[in-house]
Amino acid sequence: MRRTEAPAKLNLALVVGPCRPDGKHEVATVLQALDLCDEVELEESPSFAVEGFPADTLVRGALAALAAAAGVEPRWRVRLRKRIPVAAGLGGGSSDAAAALRLANALLPAPREEHELERIAAGIGADVPFFLREGPQLGHGDGSELTPLELPQDYAVLLLLPHGEEKRSTADVYRRFAERHGARGFEERRAALLAALARVERGRDLAALPGNDLASSPLATELRALGAFRADVTGAGPVVYGLFERAETAALAGERLEHAGRIWLTRPRERR
Repeated sequence: MRRTEAPAKLNLALVVGPCRPDGKHEVATVLQALDLCDEVELEESPSFAVEGFPADTLVRGALAALAAAAGVEPRWRVRLRKRIPVAAGLGGGSSDAAAALRLANALLPAPREEHELERIAAGIGADVPFFLREGPQLGHGDGSELTPLELPQDYAVLLLLPHGEEKRSTADVYRRFAERHGARGFEERRAALLAALARVERGRDLAALPGNDLASSPLATELRALGAFRADVTGAGPVVYGLFERAETAALAGERLEHAGRIWLTRPRERR
């Protein structure tokens, strides 16, 4: 049995542009892995099975695609231990899929090259290739094209999943974005994001990154009032995050906001 961790991610910025010919939207996003992780176990098996999370489709799809690319039957048994909240904007399903790809690839008679793994991952979902990489990344194109970033990791992270909130479907989120003509000014917002990234030297400088184009929350304002130097929604939500210079301040903010939702305290994930 092989085992690995599958980390959550934050979108530290998410700038969204017009719809592309392939039906996906152009984006520019800053992706940061966190120490909040699922656990993925995989072993060879007479049959193909994914256990521990009945709603999974991404792990199953990723392994089926890997098996097809390698010309083998997908004879693996996978067990997922979920700690990342589901459908919350933290990329747990995508991370599980990437972890399973790595574990299964290592068992192949002829493991696929890294670039081929990333190609398979991009076909499963735009976030999946990020979880095959180490360290922060700038996602562009549909989000699956990645450029490594050197960003500070000297801060604590508070995650808040508001009570009663459920993630809207991706199609609904983008429909509302299109209805309000959200893509207007995309090139200017992307340029502002790149300019802000060039000025980042310490954690607090991340406050200058532009906000999330897809989602917002009044809880972000509350987090800033409680000491967060940056607070926003991650991905399409509904999780709201706050970045704090000190873990003690993040913990106190979490105590003040326990009434509003479930709280997790974590940190950026160091390169392994």
